[in-house]
Amino acid sequence: MLVPGVSGGSMAMIIGIYDRLISSVSSFMKHKKESFVFLLLFCVGAVAGMLLLARPLLGLIELYPLPAMYFFIGAVAGGIPLIFRQSGVRTFSIKIPLYIVLGAGAVVLLSFLPSSAATAQMEPGPVSFLLLALSGFIAAVALILPGISVSYLLLLMGLYSETMRAISTLYFPFLIPLALGLVLGILLTTKLLETAMKKHPQPTYLIILGFILGSIVTIFPGVPTSWDILYCILTLAAGYAAIRLLSRAEEKSAGKS
Repeated sequence: MLVPGVSGGSMAMIIGIYDRLISSVSSFMKHKKESFVFLLLFCVGAVAGMLLLARPLLGLIELYPLPAMYFFIGAVAGGIPLIFRQSGVRTFSIKIPLYIVLGAGAVVLLSFLPSSAATAQMEPGPVSFLLLALSGFIAAVALILPGISVSYLLLLMGLYSETMRAISTLYFPFLIPLALGLVLGILLTTKLLETAMKKHPQPTYLIILGFILGSIVTIFPGVPTSWDILYCILTLAAGYAAIRLLSRAEEKSAGKS
């Protein structure tokens, strides 16, 4: 979730826990004990990962921006075959590219959002609290929807660097309202997403595929020069290969089960 452009939802699908994650939230009251234990373990792991990786990841992006961003682009691209298979497309239809363009267009339009419109200062106050809660609510959609990155939305809203620093320094006046908005957004949107994916899987997954393609366009850092070309090609390939290996491992595991 800390990597700009890389969807936490896509990662959950690749490692085989996405369906259980969604059902644990949307049907929590039906299976309280099982859902609570699963979500508790998931949240503990997520928080630990963010605390351990926020500072080094931010430093990596600041020191080596082009190779780092090309690695992220490769990682995003690596999830494309998985999402396409999930859509269940068997024959071509004019609706297929239309759904993809719809999803990509939505992400590209987000890139025109002025970062100053949602940026909150690292100082406590009612205005900052409300802006951060609203940003957390918006980011919740990306948290549960494969193809849209939480970090990417924070980047668009001008809150990525501030959020990374707040996590690495445990700055709670910033993190608490962001987390409250995030939790509220998850509770309100998870059931809707689960229904859409069950009743309308093909358009839902094709729009998600559009989200992924649109995110690649919007995080593209430009064409590298000199030795950066070689480094960026290597990191692009490494990012793609890493996600594809995870995806294939999950497919084999699912096949055996």
